[in-house]
Amino acid sequence: MPMSLLFNGNTAPVAMATNHRMVAPPPPITVALVEDDDRIRRTVAMILNDTDDCRCIGQYATGEGAVEAITACPPSVIIMDINLPGISGVECVRQLVAHGVEAHVLMLTVHRDVEAIFEALAAGAVGYLVKPVAGEQLLAAVRDVHGGGAPMSSSIARKVVQAFQRPTPEPRPDDSLSPREREILDLLAQGFLYKEIAEKLGTSYATVRTHVEHIYAKLHVNSRSQAVAKSRKS
Repeated sequence: MPMSLLFNGNTAPVAMATNHRMVAPPPPITVALVEDDDRIRRTVAMILNDTDDCRCIGQYATGEGAVEAITACPPSVIIMDINLPGISGVECVRQLVAHGVEAHVLMLTVHRDVEAIFEALAAGAVGYLVKPVAGEQLLAAVRDVHGGGAPMSSSIARKVVQAFQRPTPEPRPDDSLSPREREILDLLAQGFLYKEIAEKLGTSYATVRTHVEHIYAKLHVNSRSQAVAKSRKS
């Protein structure tokens, strides 16, 4: 504990404890890298280890090796590529989640297509950066994702927003019909009578009539012609 010096009447120094305490810095953010390119892996590890608040505690060239090692000793953050020999980075994320690993996954990849983005996010990733990326941007993303954020390259964030802004297709009028009701409606459109439909489907006249009533109710129509016309518009 720090001591301060006071002087008594005889000018002899007297030590007195102060109330100031040394505050220990927070532990560093532990990071694991899953990247098959040796040069990129070494560079990212060097960038992380050159800071005061991040430490690279594992480097893996394959998803299979990463799953085994990270499950045994999880880091705080995982930087994950998608193109890996063996299982992909997305599948690696799925397996880590299935093993109960709660690390924050930050994808670092060349893939910009919407399918890859949403596959990674659906698997459990919470951040997505596109290579190449500057060292400071990568470090900021690691700190952000560790703090609960969801960092993304600006181009990726735009694609995610655009995907949600696409108009939702209007439901078809006959979307609510069961497979059997669709089959009966198709036969009605061909001009078959209830009795003929019953024979074709190996069921009773009463059952066909009940199905037709349900079709009318779901399509909000009152006749065969209206039902057929509405189904043809869809």
